[in-house]
Amino acid sequence: MKHFLSGAAAAALMAMAGTVSAADLKMSHVRPQDTTIDKELHAFADQVAETTGGDVKISIFPASSLGDYTTVQERISVGAIDMGTQPAATAADRRMQISAFPFLASTWAEAQAIYGPGGAVRDVMQELYAKQDITMLAAYPVYFGGVSLNVDAPEAQGIKVRVPGVKSFQLTGEALGYIPSPIPFSEAFTAIQTGVVDGVIGSGAEGYYASFRDVTKVYVPANTHFEIWYMIISNSSLAELDAEDQEALKAAAVQFETQRWGVAEADQAHWEKKLADDLGTKVVDLSDDELAAMAEKVRADVWPVILEDIGAEWGQGILDQIGK
Repeated sequence: MKHFLSGAAAAALMAMAGTVSAADLKMSHVRPQDTTIDKELHAFADQVAETTGGDVKISIFPASSLGDYTTVQERISVGAIDMGTQPAATAADRRMQISAFPFLASTWAEAQAIYGPGGAVRDVMQELYAKQDITMLAAYPVYFGGVSLNVDAPEAQGIKVRVPGVKSFQLTGEALGYIPSPIPFSEAFTAIQTGVVDGVIGSGAEGYYASFRDVTKVYVPANTHFEIWYMIISNSSLAELDAEDQEALKAAAVQFETQRWGVAEADQAHWEKKLADDLGTKVVDLSDDELAAMAEKVRADVWPVILEDIGAEWGQGILDQIGK
């Protein structure tokens, strides 16, 4: 027996069918509103909305308003938050320290070969995220890291600096002659302001300008690490999109990353200049020999310890691919 729907009922069903694939996704990031990454992510969201015909809408939540990046990664893993563009959180898997390996790259070309499409670190990070039920959509190169100091001191010895609670940063600080003090990011500014520490390791010119501009008297562009963030999405959130929207989202992410690699090096120079011109920060001019000596020291003292922490055979296999 055949059943026929009334015109009103058929129209209602068609309307419902048209909204099945629509999605409102939440994207977290770590920088304040109107910073470079915030603006770029809003442009990305606009592109996704356009190319999906409005099916996929992405709301941007800046300044870790959904939680710090470690918490956000955990929540993305279980589908409680949809997306993030942020550093890799090593608490879930210590092997993710490979992403912030100190002095791994020395130039922008080398960094792109390591962290860009087809790069050894890029590929392994994609695998590590997959084990957490997370899909990596893109890598976001930020800058080469350095040291921010609130004192005009020509030597590192005896200066206490805040470092993230990640072993590689702590050991790097020690190898360079500083006294590292692990302090949460949310408490770092106050710690410098009150003299608990005299500086910061773990960020770069743009990060120091955004979050530590009032306590950065000296900036040392030591290339301590290559700051790379990842655009990630919960597998469950991705699976809720239809195939066409998934492809549009992934294509927009590829374009987002490609554009960033094209401007990131100039962006780093821009923020170093703003530190000097806007704030009067002394940007130390390090010679190639000085940078090479720092890299050699850290590679000799720090790399073996980190390799033991993440699995020596596994980690060395990645370094072998890079040629280190």
